[in-house]
This record gives sequence, C-alpha cells and structure tokens, in this order.
Amino acid sequence: MKIYTRKGDHGDTGLLFGGPRVSKASNRTEAAGAVDETVAALGLARAAIGAVTDRTERRLENLIVRLQRELFVVGAEISTHSVRRARLTDGVSRVTVDMVRALELDIDELTVAHPMPAEFILPGESLTGAALDQARSVTRRAERRAVALAEAGDLPESQVVPYLNRLADLLFVMARAADGGFRPVRNRE
Repeated sequence: MKIYTRKGDHGDTGLLFGGPRVSKASNRTEAAGAVDETVAALGLARAAIGAVTDRTERRLENLIVRLQRELFVVGAEISTHSVRRARLTDGVSRVTVDMVRALELDIDELTVAHPMPAEFILPGESLTGAALDQARSVTRRAERRAVALAEAGDLPESQVVPYLNRLADLLFVMARAADGGFRPVRNRE
C-alpha cells in the first residue's frame, strides 16, 4: 500500500467515519493539525527525558505517553464531521468528562509536589521542561482552533475544549516539575 493517495491534491481531505470532504484550511483540519503537533511536541519531551533515572522523570514519561494516546481521542473527535458524531465512542473517539477530571487530578498531585511560581517564568531550565512548554503553547493553539470549531457549531456537546484547556495547564505544571520546581532565572553576569 502506498502512503500517498493523491485525493488531497486539490486542497481537501476526508474525515474519520466518512461524511463530506472538507478544506485542508477549515477550522476542523486546523484544529486536528494542532492536536497532531501537540502529540509530536510531547514526543520530543518524552525523548528529552532520555534514560529515566528518578521518580519524577518516570512519572512524567508515563504521563506523557498517556497524554499522547488521549490526544488521539481528541483528534478523532475533531476529525469526525458533525453528521457522523453518533459513531463516536466514549474514551476511544470522544473525549469524556472523566478524561478532563483525570487531568485535574494530575495537576493537583503535581502542584502539591512542585509548588507553582508566583511570577512569570522563562522556559529553558531543562530540555524536558522546554519541550513541555513548547507542547503547552501548541496545545493552546489547538484549543483556540477547537473553540473556533465549537463556535461554528461543529463540535456539539463536546469535552474537547475543556480537555485542551486542562491539558495546557497540566503541561505547564509538568514543565515546572521537569525543571525541578520553580527557580527564578538569575542574571548570570
């Protein structure tokens, strides 16, 4: 089987579970693309951890893998045309309230272990932290694209926007944990 089909050569694409083809520049494909970028950015963060040596790194690595898998669920829901939403399955191709709540629990647990800063931070204390901050900023773009999709009525009764909102918060907390907690950047002169 060849990887290319030539079906998208005119700027449109097919969606999950069929339905009408849509423009590759549509809100739906923009949101799905940003979610895909988030998965890739998390892959970079996971690779930056390298050989897992301590408990925090092991926890972050396991969490990143879970989040990457959950983002496939987010992508599946976004990539399903509104007329095909009945085909979605909770936790497989549709985001659930429980998935959002699980992110909140992760945020709470990590915040207890790594208190949050009271001031702005500069990403880059560690490679893993910087990669997680990059994933967070891409997640915020995915969230904005999902909001546009929802505002257009193309994401009815969905938990995608709350999920992406919590995910970005969790990635901020994860980056601080990867950096070893909050340390203000001092002038190195």
